[in-house]
Amino acid sequence: MNLLTPHHDGSALYVQGSGTLGERCTLRIRVPQQWGSAARIWVRSVQDGEPRYDAARHIDSVDGWVWWEASMLAMNPVARYRFVIEVAGVGDEGASYWHLNNEGLFDRDTSDYNDFRVTTANDAPAWTRDAVMYQVFPDRFAKSAKAASRPVPGWAVACTWETPVDGVWPDAARQFYGGDLDGVTEKLDELAVLGVDIVYLTPFFPGRSNHRYDASTFHAVDPLLGGDQALIDLVQAAHARGMKVMGDLTSNHTGDAHEWFIRGQADPDSVEAGFFYFNEDHSEYESWWGVKSLPKLNWASAALREAFVTGEDSVVAHWLKPPFNLDGWRIDVGNMTGRLGAVELNHEVAALIQARILEINPEALLLGEETSDAGADVDGFGWQGAMTYSNFTRPMWQWLADPAARVDFFGTPLPGPNKVSADVVLATHRDLSSAFSWPVRNATMNALNTHDTARVGSLMIPGGPIVAAAMSMLLPGIPVIFAGDEFGLLGDRGESSRTPMPWGDPERIVTDLRPAYAALTRLRHGSPAVSHGGMRWLMADGDVLAFVRESPQESLLVIAVRASVDGLDLGSWGLGDTSGLLDDQVFATGDVSVGEGVSLSGPGAYVWRLPGLSVPGGLAPSMERVLVLD
Repeated sequence: MNLLTPHHDGSALYVQGSGTLGERCTLRIRVPQQWGSAARIWVRSVQDGEPRYDAARHIDSVDGWVWWEASMLAMNPVARYRFVIEVAGVGDEGASYWHLNNEGLFDRDTSDYNDFRVTTANDAPAWTRDAVMYQVFPDRFAKSAKAASRPVPGWAVACTWETPVDGVWPDAARQFYGGDLDGVTEKLDELAVLGVDIVYLTPFFPGRSNHRYDASTFHAVDPLLGGDQALIDLVQAAHARGMKVMGDLTSNHTGDAHEWFIRGQADPDSVEAGFFYFNEDHSEYESWWGVKSLPKLNWASAALREAFVTGEDSVVAHWLKPPFNLDGWRIDVGNMTGRLGAVELNHEVAALIQARILEINPEALLLGEETSDAGADVDGFGWQGAMTYSNFTRPMWQWLADPAARVDFFGTPLPGPNKVSADVVLATHRDLSSAFSWPVRNATMNALNTHDTARVGSLMIPGGPIVAAAMSMLLPGIPVIFAGDEFGLLGDRGESSRTPMPWGDPERIVTDLRPAYAALTRLRHGSPAVSHGGMRWLMADGDVLAFVRESPQESLLVIAVRASVDGLDLGSWGLGDTSGLLDDQVFATGDVSVGEGVSLSGPGAYVWRLPGLSVPGGLAPSMERVLVLD
């Protein structure tokens, strides 16, 4: 696949201007001289539903690239645009026209849905741009000395730290290992060594399960986790180390033991009765996927909105304020929140939650779970980024799939992951990222696996997990380490992946990946190309995925291979002078040799630091308007 084509992304290399309504944005595109000669280029934007064309002008030619610049009026809160490139015909042949949008380059007209976007939404806070997230499932992470004195709850099956995880219902949700928040606090130094910036806790509310997504109240920390003081202590200790702490909130449902649900079910005239979807005699109610222990919230209720979001001591606000001071929320099943049949309140609720969060803490982060295509829901006006599996996780699993694993993404026994080639991975990634603005893309979680999925160690070829980890760290987005990934822990489905951490028990460490993870996080934290640079794909062919993160200060060349490869021709990748190109290697999992091309052992991930991108500057855009393009 030839990826040396005209390029634009939403980074500051190519977009100048905030997208404030009524103002113009400066947009740049660069065309490789090897690709061909553009006769004319336009920015085609959609303003009030109507396409408009602004002519670009050639501003400079640098290092084999021809740079063009134009401007676009930000007429609407979401300004969609693409580039239309005219290539002059030869002889009797007419000119050809190419369309560059957020999915790629096409020799035909394409849907506006996949166009680039500049929006007026509140971007995720700057601290997310090079952050590394670590997901903690509290019951299985670490157990402080205080936990020994707490009684095992009546709903639970008591387990020692060494008890195998069942992973099969009903005991999958009842196995109780007794991890607590004080245990998390005691392990923060371990996470600091790993390079963690964000500690993301799955729910800490009391419930009747080990996962606690069935909250009985939203205004207390489960005493089994140490109560409110344990969370206060954890956040203070994390902040002292420069880490953020995010909570996990179910805006779609409560537990059936929740105080709101109990009052609402018992009294049809109560305010809380309107918080849920009861039938006329209150004998039945809507729930998440028909699971009666998880009654669904009715966001048409003004009283629910006040109790959950807008009130002075609402659920959303309570934990962001002192003394707790959480740094944001991940919203469980954000895709289903406010939706039921003909009821469509999802975007309204997401925007309401964002406004309240940013009112309390403008530097807080709001992420929504979107298990499939997140583009239509995650526009930055509600969820600032997504916890999704469609654009990164699933393609990575398919590319690095071990056919012998014989399980799919969520642990179904057959037929196993659909192993695909690199070009399919890239096509999938581009397609399912194309509706994201650049800020949303950078705030979306790049998860290898989570508490809801099988572990990559159980599904990928040997050596595959660290290759995927390198991709997660260096592609746009927030990389996610699920507790235990650094020890190579296994699990063939979500519930059985929630394995107690092997602290102090080296025999339970499957593969010690801590040095590799620490090296990747150091690289991520120290790279201006990651924190504010652009990103360009270089190769997607069979066993090879390659891209470059670019900034004026430096660039990072990243090559991932799922098998050993020989003779890669880097000279065709538009990287300028390739002599001495591989002199500054900053990460490698295997052997590199340079002869007739570059050979790499695999599976493996390899990163080199390159000179910064030469960027033209100081030139004003053309204001020429072209109203018709044939």
